[in-house]
Amino acid sequence: MKDFIALTKPGLVIMLVLTTCVGFYLGSDGPVDWLLLLHTLAGTALAAGGTLALNQFLERDRDALMRRTRSRPLPAGKLRPAQALGFGVAITAAGLLYLALVVNLLSCSVTAAITATYLFLYTPLKHRTTLSTVFGAVPGALPPVTGWAAARNDLGLEAGVLFAILFLWQMPHALALAWLFREDYARAGFQLLPAVDPEGRFTSVQILINCLALTAFSLVPTILGIAGVLYFYVALAAGLGLLAFAIHLTVTRTLASARTLFFASLVFLLVQFSVMAYDKV
Repeated sequence: MKDFIALTKPGLVIMLVLTTCVGFYLGSDGPVDWLLLLHTLAGTALAAGGTLALNQFLERDRDALMRRTRSRPLPAGKLRPAQALGFGVAITAAGLLYLALVVNLLSCSVTAAITATYLFLYTPLKHRTTLSTVFGAVPGALPPVTGWAAARNDLGLEAGVLFAILFLWQMPHALALAWLFREDYARAGFQLLPAVDPEGRFTSVQILINCLALTAFSLVPTILGIAGVLYFYVALAAGLGLLAFAIHLTVTRTLASARTLFFASLVFLLVQFSVMAYDKV
């Protein structure tokens, strides 16, 4: 059972569920329907866990080549590939069906898009092009859209803003993580930018550009009336703080500065979405 749970990457599922929760709360027009929220999070968690299990099934041979992932259930031989495939398909389908029948078809469709883009776009492109990180940011940015769709049963400009903020955040976060394990990724044949840019010049510039864009776009929720003035100033301060770490990484290009930026990006997202929910208009 522990190995099946490990296939779902629980830490990542929790993060996806939290961003879905924020999207639902922001999309709720009036009092929050807590029962509907619980149904939404249950379906999302099942579909997300299944999708991540299927990702491990597809990448099991490459995972065996990386120090960071060789102890996962499949490369370590704790589970058979057929078991992982069946488990992943079953809980992904269960999650999507649950959302369709209990929540609404729109939230199911957005979640299905997450599964499709993650497994059939991002996963195969990781060992073919450095642009894979851009494509991978799409499924990573869609969970709050699932929450919004579940709450309102429609998608508007506001849902697009949530998507854009999380999309821009994904880039520095993912590139910093890839920088930390670039030797591992190179060993497994992944064409992530830090793996083919050993000195980090292009990677650091890409991170800096995305942090600039993220800092600017983070202010849009107040401009559109999704969040209040408090959020505006907190988002500006958080964005400038993250930008400072990005500048430091650009200048130093060290593992320590990449690690600092990675953890700073997590703090940024927590602050950003928490204050946005607190200061909802």
